[in-house]
Amino acid sequence: MRSRTLSATDRLTVAIATVGGVGWAPVAPGTVASVVTVLVLWLVPFSQAGLVLFFVAVTVIGTWAADRAERALGVKDPGAIVIDEVAGMTLSVLALPRTPLVLLLAFVLFRVFDIVKPPPARQAQALPGGFGVMVDDLVAGLYALVVVAALRTLFGWP
Repeated sequence: MRSRTLSATDRLTVAIATVGGVGWAPVAPGTVASVVTVLVLWLVPFSQAGLVLFFVAVTVIGTWAADRAERALGVKDPGAIVIDEVAGMTLSVLALPRTPLVLLLAFVLFRVFDIVKPPPARQAQALPGGFGVMVDDLVAGLYALVVVAALRTLFGWP
């Protein structure tokens, strides 16, 4: 990390990119951010339209913030940037009811796909700036969404 004073805008973007400091968790910051996201998705009574707006806002603002935060911190995709986990975890349940079982399964699958990074997630990390930070987690979230939706269809979950 660069040792320089950050501008007010850089401090704001780092705060957004680290989800208010969640990204500075000493162990598994991506998992911590995913758990925080699950709690928000469970506790906040989003309508479907509200959830879509939340997802779009997190993705757009997160891409901008991740890009600026990478430059401010002087590191490509540092572990402290976890806004991408919020976007990916939200995508993993975007078209599903947010029941405890769906949230738990989506969380586990999202974390597995985010860690393993099956194609094209791994390749997406090479994309420049905030786009590269966000896209691999969006791919992981999409994979988790597809698997959970398929399991719900196969087993008839409510």
